[in-house]
Amino acid sequence: MSSRFSRPRVQAPSSVTTSFSTLLAAAAEGARRLEGEGVLSLALPLAGRDPMALLSQLEQGERFRFLWDSAPGLCLAASGRCNSLELSGPRRFELAQRFSAVSLGRLAAPQHCPPLARPRVLLAFSFFESPLQEGEGVPGVQAVLPRWQLSRQGRHCWLRLQRTLGGEVSARSLAEELWEQAQRLSALPADPSAAAGDAAGPAVISGSAWQEGYRSVVERGLELVESGELRKLVLAVRQQLHLAAPLDPLQLLAQLRRHQPGSCRFLWQRGDGPALLGASPERLLTVRQGQLRSDALAGTAPVGPGAEQLLHSDKDRREHELVVEAITTVLQQAGLQPRRPRHPRLARHGQLLHLHTPITAPLADQPALSIAAALHPTPAVAGLPRRAAMTALRSLEPFERGYYAAPIGWIDSEGDTELRVAIRSGSLQGRQLELTAGAGLVRGSAVERELAEVALKLGVLQQQLDLPQTSSTIGP
Repeated sequence: MSSRFSRPRVQAPSSVTTSFSTLLAAAAEGARRLEGEGVLSLALPLAGRDPMALLSQLEQGERFRFLWDSAPGLCLAASGRCNSLELSGPRRFELAQRFSAVSLGRLAAPQHCPPLARPRVLLAFSFFESPLQEGEGVPGVQAVLPRWQLSRQGRHCWLRLQRTLGGEVSARSLAEELWEQAQRLSALPADPSAAAGDAAGPAVISGSAWQEGYRSVVERGLELVESGELRKLVLAVRQQLHLAAPLDPLQLLAQLRRHQPGSCRFLWQRGDGPALLGASPERLLTVRQGQLRSDALAGTAPVGPGAEQLLHSDKDRREHELVVEAITTVLQQAGLQPRRPRHPRLARHGQLLHLHTPITAPLADQPALSIAAALHPTPAVAGLPRRAAMTALRSLEPFERGYYAAPIGWIDSEGDTELRVAIRSGSLQGRQLELTAGAGLVRGSAVERELAEVALKLGVLQQQLDLPQTSSTIGP
């Protein structure tokens, strides 16, 4: 054996350890299963590391990177593409499910690993099934089986490498590549980029004034609601911020981890393109061992004195109940038997409180993404009736929603799935940061209150991203 691989074991926080010879034997077994063709997936346990801090070390020139940070739950960093799918159209959820099943079902993963270390297909949908203009915007769905995957939950951490065998890639070379990467990461400080999270972000030089344009859109939306054409409509606004200096999205995510511990932080970035990032408080669905959960999250108030009045707000309770009813109805129509608590509770996410009702159901044999297709978009981010609300959004909102309020997440090799709704989010490229937020209109809504709610959401997000304002105007 080459001296490069003479170190006997990769350190792990438990009794699970792997020698290079054991890894090589697993690689050979995987190659036998594949008969020399297909994707081989190998994993190694590591001493506890923070995937967010190590994502930049994991990339090494890769053209795709992803972060899923629900710590203290699962934290997952990934880079590179082993296999991928991009498409638009009405069958996007169905085809993403098929791609995931084929990609995960045909790879060889010969080692026994805990759930946190399973191979995963990563998923990012757009709000609408297709861009308004062909060739513009983001695809209806992107699905990626990553090359590198670093996952941590609690004290346990695993590194996974996936590559297609053939040409210069053999079972042995793949095992060597994984081993060398594990040794390199293990030799780094526990949190090599932790200091980035302590640095203040650059000042905001200028920002687009959005209030007047949004006011007219809300007034038109309220006309549709008050006339009875719509029961609810959720209108979003996009604010453009110009920063004093370029910013690494991982620095912003470190700030969100500090300020939004109850939310799930996420990053999706292709090559040198814009980085989608945010901290979502809203679960579209989670599937664990055949049990499904979806969150109804609607109704917002700032944390502070009197915040519990949100529970007694007639407007907010009606808005919230519309979302609960819609999710419950969708699950029933899919043949499931949903359960829900009788009354909503308050959920805190950073400096905002929301009315929250968890809804659960046994999934049976339904594909998770078929349920996601039926749920998206919920009335919390679109409106009711859904089709009429979607038509209104296309005509009223002066921008392409793209990823905003769309599902983002993953599905693993055992069918466990998690999709969050990409709200509390933004798009960063160099010195340009776009933040998007929305408010729900129902009968009894007031224009000034909806503007105040959106201003609150944008302001809280900017504050939690640690972006201090200069004396320049960010809007009235």
